[in-house]
Amino acid sequence: MNSLQNPLTLSFLLAVFLALPVSAADISAGEKKAENCVGCHGEKGNSRSAQWPILAAQQSIYLTNQLKAFKAGDRINLMMQSMTANLSNEDIANLAAYFSSQKPVKTGGDPALAKSGEAKANMCLGCHGSTAAGNGQFPRLAGQHPDYLVQQLKAFKDGSRKSGPMQGIAANLSEDDFKALAAYFGSL
Repeated sequence: MNSLQNPLTLSFLLAVFLALPVSAADISAGEKKAENCVGCHGEKGNSRSAQWPILAAQQSIYLTNQLKAFKAGDRINLMMQSMTANLSNEDIANLAAYFSSQKPVKTGGDPALAKSGEAKANMCLGCHGSTAAGNGQFPRLAGQHPDYLVQQLKAFKDGSRKSGPMQGIAANLSEDDFKALAAYFGSL
């Protein structure tokens, strides 16, 4: 039996082939596309307004998933649905690669609230990473605008933003918990 007839060799070759990216994302193409994002998300994805999230250093997989969800109408935001309507999968990959490669800024948070939030943060770190820098499909919370995080937690709690695990977690938190957690993550 030659090596290509060996099931282990075939399995290995198949695994290697499937692991190869079809095409690598182009950060410079993403930077050009990101010119449309600056008005809300700021230069290099560092939003100055709590109305819009910081995209800099966000998880590439998370950004890709969110952009696709906006495009498909699975995540509702009229502005983002409009912005993503004409993006190709390649555009989305390039934007995600660009923003994930940028250095984030810290937004800060009330120190007293942050201290209280630190004591509660462990429930978040399992999914969002030990330093809250994100974990693949789970977003970076570190350095995010505290008011933005509070808005998102409220949206999960009232059901206007969908995610089974986050809706379950938010349902068991008070508004004071939201503020404390958001202040802590914003301070990282």
